[in-house]
Amino acid sequence: MHDVSGFDINNTVMGTLGIEIVEYTPERVVAQMPVTPKVHQPFGLLHGGVSVVIAETVASAGSYQFVDVSYQRAVGLEINANHIRSKASGMVHAIGLPVHVGKRTIIWDIRVYDEDENLICISRCTMAVIEFADKPGVEQN
Repeated sequence: MHDVSGFDINNTVMGTLGIEIVEYTPERVVAQMPVTPKVHQPFGLLHGGVSVVIAETVASAGSYQFVDVSYQRAVGLEINANHIRSKASGMVHAIGLPVHVGKRTIIWDIRVYDEDENLICISRCTMAVIEFADKPGVEQN
């Protein structure tokens, strides 16, 4: 698996489900994933929660292009999804576009399509930008 984001996806949900980021720019992030029985719900269709996983993966990974990783992280704050069409096998790909990039939140529009460009799911994800350390070069009181 070749993921262009540069993240180590071993032992993550991405590695487990076979999610691979294939395009990674500030304007657009694209991930793909095979639809196999391991991502099915009991009736043999792509589980809706897995569509949400690929959507949040795109938003999460993409948000790291807008934060200073020396002291900030981007974490999921809210996500919603509308499931449009079912999928039993093949491939899906999620295309994420940032619609708002602020100091504290980043909002993404994500669309999940199958290999025939049929719309499977529409999602919006809000990422929170949090600080986990002091900003480098800024003296703390």
